[in-house]
Amino acid sequence: MTVSKKTNSSIELGQYNGVSKDINGSESSNDIRNSDEIKPFLREETMRKIKSVAGHVGLLITLMVYTAAGGMVFRQIELPAELARLERLRTKLRTQRYRFLDTISNNTDVTNLRTLVNVKLREYEEAIQETAEAGMLVSFVTEAIEQDDRGLAELPAISTDRWSILQAVFFASTVLTTIGYGNVVPSTNYGRIFCILFAIIGIPLTLTVIADWGKLFAEAVVQLTVIAKSRLSFLTATPCFTMNLAGRRSVGAVAAVALLFVYLACGAGMFMLWEDDWGFFEGFYFCFVTMTTIGFGDLVPKKPKYTLLCTLYILVGLALTSTIIELVRRQYAQSWRRLQALSGPLAETIRRLGEHAGGDMSALHSDLRKVLTVVSMPRLKWSQSDRSDSKEKEWEEAVEAVLRDIAASATTTPPKKPIVQIVVYESSV
Repeated sequence: MTVSKKTNSSIELGQYNGVSKDINGSESSNDIRNSDEIKPFLREETMRKIKSVAGHVGLLITLMVYTAAGGMVFRQIELPAELARLERLRTKLRTQRYRFLDTISNNTDVTNLRTLVNVKLREYEEAIQETAEAGMLVSFVTEAIEQDDRGLAELPAISTDRWSILQAVFFASTVLTTIGYGNVVPSTNYGRIFCILFAIIGIPLTLTVIADWGKLFAEAVVQLTVIAKSRLSFLTATPCFTMNLAGRRSVGAVAAVALLFVYLACGAGMFMLWEDDWGFFEGFYFCFVTMTTIGFGDLVPKKPKYTLLCTLYILVGLALTSTIIELVRRQYAQSWRRLQALSGPLAETIRRLGEHAGGDMSALHSDLRKVLTVVSMPRLKWSQSDRSDSKEKEWEEAVEAVLRDIAASATTTPPKKPIVQIVVYESSV
């Protein structure tokens, strides 16, 4: 009996060990199978992220290449015409100077000398002003005059920064972003025709890039807001840090506007360092006018070496500005829809308040309290979240309930109040 028990126990132990080996083997095989299944998923996820980043960066690089190519074409078309115009202005300036000097030195009519000098001097001053407005440097004009006085036939070659490579690229960027400062414009027909074609193709591309990067900025703002709310949830849970519901609805828009002003302030600081005659206010004003695509053109950067950085700052700022404007617009739209939904009940309550003045005000106070409660209900809207849909439905159901309640109370006829008539008799005694 003892031997048989030991044999049975050994058999059971062997079976148990075999089962355990099978279990361990199956678990290890499952782990291997799961790891084999996870690796392709991780690889696909990594490739998807790389493609997404490559798509965003590729759009930006395409826009930059298109802008640079357009700037080079503008330079090839407009620079020869600009140099020819400056040459004509220089010739006109020299001619008016010769006439003025000839009038003073060779005139024998003493009676009309004063009048002739005034006329020639006015023409000479107009030529100088026109040359200065064209962008010709005063030192260049002075050097040309000195060479004329020396009798030198060859004049120095005309050079201008108006259509340099950096200025041409900056002009192309102002065309694509629809800012248009107006300080540099195409003067030839070929340049204007190319500007039309360049804008027709490039403006949709620029808007696409701005919308794409603006979407990225919006997602980043949402993620930062979620992280900040999770980090500061213990503060909002305490009574001393409790925020009213209206403030919670507008905190996102206020934070976005604050972020925009910080970006504008950073740009103002950069331009204050780059431009010698700009202060902080001038830089901030230029950044605001540029980011909102107003583009008056009264303030324009003059340092060519910072033009590329300025162009990049403007592109990023336009994407950020469009995102923030969209967030504020959504906040306005939600507030306007809420006011439209509640304008009827609120007007009805106020009308009843005026009709029943002096009577029983408990029902009116109840209706007004319901309306104000619905007004102060939170209605935060986050994209692609089930929680936002539930809050949206709760808000709509609450509004419908209040409307039904107020409509029902308005249809019920109030109890008639006794009319007390006071008659005063006046006697003649």
